[in-house]
Amino acid sequence: MPNVVLIVGSAPDAVRCGDWPRAAFSSIVVINNAWRVRPDWDYLIHPDDFPDDRLPSDERSGMASIIKSNAFVPAQNAFGGFVYAGGTMAFTAAYWALKALKPDVMAFLGCDMIYPKNAPTHFYGVGTADPLRDDVTLRDLEAKSGRLFAKALRYGTVCLNLSNLPESRLAIPRVTLRFIERLTSVRIKALKAMLEGAVDPISIETADTLEAELGYFVEHGRYWEHASDFDEAALEKIDHRWRSSVDQLPASVAPSDACWGHGRARKADIDQQEHRVSRDVPSHPVEGA
Repeated sequence: MPNVVLIVGSAPDAVRCGDWPRAAFSSIVVINNAWRVRPDWDYLIHPDDFPDDRLPSDERSGMASIIKSNAFVPAQNAFGGFVYAGGTMAFTAAYWALKALKPDVMAFLGCDMIYPKNAPTHFYGVGTADPLRDDVTLRDLEAKSGRLFAKALRYGTVCLNLSNLPESRLAIPRVTLRFIERLTSVRIKALKAMLEGAVDPISIETADTLEAELGYFVEHGRYWEHASDFDEAALEKIDHRWRSSVDQLPASVAPSDACWGHGRARKADIDQQEHRVSRDVPSHPVEGA
């Protein structure tokens, strides 16, 4: 069985996974309040300042694992640290899962980082728009998404987005639950080959080099204590490279997109330019298709 990890955030459509079959996923990682969406999660990841009264009961905590900074800081550091990866929990949870669980696929739901002004921002109502705060590591969420996608792919993991909201700033290919349920080892291998053909290795190498040269690494993870030391223009240059590395990613992937056992696809065969990943994501197959 493929190792498919579901990562659940708190966007309004996170509740869609409440009745999804557990067999579709090897592990379920929930972020902050998302433990309320379904009872059978395996890992709850939250920052150290998350209020105790929002945590699950001791009984539920004893049946699963609670992940705090002593675990997720070293994991995120293994992939370059918070300054480059992005200091919000959607990215932190992803890098932790990547390191700790070594999935074949990480499927995200409720991690869109979109906060409408006149509608619920979270599945429980209105909450804090953490990824939109004034933070030097979060100036370009799409670039941070691209970095995660590229880093994960090189680590052997495909990142996919199960959202069906009109917009998502988690700019990675969208799929349906049915797509996830149909994954096999052979199909994942073909999917990886197709997506590897859609990323730009030169941009990735350049971004990695710029990060290394800049050397913005904060081992304890509290990067905000050193924010005045960071050159925003230099970080923007790196973000631009990460954006460029995934410019050719398809906005969505379906079984018909030559990823079921046909080996490496040419970049030009994956999708047309108008269907690339962006903040405004075009329509994709209906759930269950």
